[in-house]
Amino acid sequence: MAVRAGGAVEAIDAYVAQRACASGYHRPAWLGVIERAFSHETRYLVAEAGGTVAGVLPLVFFSSRLFGRFAVSIPFVNYGGIVADTPECARALLDAAIEETAKSGGAHLELRHTTAMCAGLPARRHKVAMHLPLEATVELQWARLDRKVRNQVRKAEKSGVQTEVGGAELLDAFYGVFARNMRDLGTPVYDRRFFEEILRTFPETTRIVLATVGGRPAAASLLYWHRGVIEVPWASAIRDFNALCVNVLLYWQMLQFAVTSGFRVFDFGRSTPGEGTFRFKQQWGAQPRELVWEYWTASGQPLPDLSPNNPKYRFAIHAWQRLPLAIATAVGPAIVRHIP
Repeated sequence: MAVRAGGAVEAIDAYVAQRACASGYHRPAWLGVIERAFSHETRYLVAEAGGTVAGVLPLVFFSSRLFGRFAVSIPFVNYGGIVADTPECARALLDAAIEETAKSGGAHLELRHTTAMCAGLPARRHKVAMHLPLEATVELQWARLDRKVRNQVRKAEKSGVQTEVGGAELLDAFYGVFARNMRDLGTPVYDRRFFEEILRTFPETTRIVLATVGGRPAAASLLYWHRGVIEVPWASAIRDFNALCVNVLLYWQMLQFAVTSGFRVFDFGRSTPGEGTFRFKQQWGAQPRELVWEYWTASGQPLPDLSPNNPKYRFAIHAWQRLPLAIATAVGPAIVRHIP
């Protein structure tokens, strides 16, 4: 068993494509997106047995005065961590990742798994993914909806809300909605280039869905898929249009696209159990799927908590919500690039 950094992209992509526990984020191209959009240092660890790929682990390294130095597999998205053929292979990848993190002066390593992979490492189970098995037809999917949800879809349609599905040509509209929503939530916004790089790198497995009112962007999302699962990692709505149920129609449009495209599962993204976004996704019939984020920490270091739910960030969130949108959009990317 040997672990090294890098390898033939074609062989790695083939390995990721055939491993059921791998996500689309395990593709090496995702590290390229992060490097170009955020200028972070990355490493792609590959375990080989008998000259063939037997496991992979993508890593992204962070370094800032505010949050220190650490590594994540992988940041900004819901899935990452170790994919391996055997426990021995998984252990070799973990040991190599710890070594790389320690050599770089990192205080911790975060691995975003969907099941416990690393015996002896502390873990957080504070988030869940929300998965909805899809029906074979739009009609069957509609019949499965809660009556309240169907009424909200009809209300949005009667109010003149329009939806469309597209690609990079909808990026400006998507980003305008996303930036406004992030400011309203008190969260720094990603740079537009992040989404531009995603759409440019994965044109065949991404789409933007847009809802408009009188031609004005009101809600938008970005879809990404791998194998039979289609996911919405980012979705936003402008609260001024809440009474028109634009967000509900946006999600119904995404579900229609997923069903007609032949996907088996719709992944609503991660949520905190019991909170508003969890209940919103639950009303569509989505069920929670455990997320297990495992950590190695340097000697004496506590588990990191960069979550916006951390009480020490409460004042900063309230202050951010009061910023003019133009300032929040201009300043946000320089801050959020350091928050995984």
